[in-house]
Amino acid sequence: MIRAVVFDCFGVLASDGWLPYKARHFGDDPERMEQATELNRQVDAGIISFNDFMRSIADMAGLSEAEARQQIENNIPDEDVFAIIARLKPRYKIGLLSNAGDNWLNDIFTPEQVAQFDAVALSYDMGHSKPEFVAYQTIARRLDVVPEECIFIDDQPRYVAGAEAAGMHGILYTDAEHLQTELTRLMQLS
Repeated sequence: MIRAVVFDCFGVLASDGWLPYKARHFGDDPERMEQATELNRQVDAGIISFNDFMRSIADMAGLSEAEARQQIENNIPDEDVFAIIARLKPRYKIGLLSNAGDNWLNDIFTPEQVAQFDAVALSYDMGHSKPEFVAYQTIARRLDVVPEECIFIDDQPRYVAGAEAAGMHGILYTDAEHLQTELTRLMQLS
C-alpha cells in the first residue's frame, strides 16, 4: 500500500542549474568534469561549505563567483509538479529527498509550496546522499512509513535505482504528464 510520495528537488520540483553548468564548462575535459563532480559530492555530503564550492567551481570555469551563482542558482519551480502534489496531499504524505549543498528551499519555493512537504531530507544535513541506502531510509523514517510504502521520483536513473534497491517504488521523471500517468499506475497496483 502506498502511503507516501517522495520528490527530488533539482530536475523534478525545480529546474536544475548545476548539470547544465557542469556540462557547459567542463564537458570537454574529463579530468575537470571529475573534479567538478567530486566538489559537488563534497558539498552535498556537507564536507565543504556551499560558499567554498561556489568559489572553487567559479575559479575552475574562469568566472566570477557572481556569474557562477547566476548560472547555477537559476532554479525555477515546476508549477505542474506542484499541482500534482496538491492533488496527492489529501491522501498521501509528501516528502522531499535531495542531494543539496545547503537548505535553500525558501529561496526557490514559495512558503505555500514548502508547506506541502511533511518531511524533508537534504544530503548536506544528513551527511548521506542519494543513492546511499541510508538517504532513502531517512526520508521514509521522517515520513513515518517504511520504504515499501513510498514512491520516489527523480530525474536521474541512478537515484531511482537506489530508491528501488532500498525497497521504494521508483519513477524516472521526464515531465509532469508522464509523472501523473506513472503515479496513477503505481497507485492502482497498491
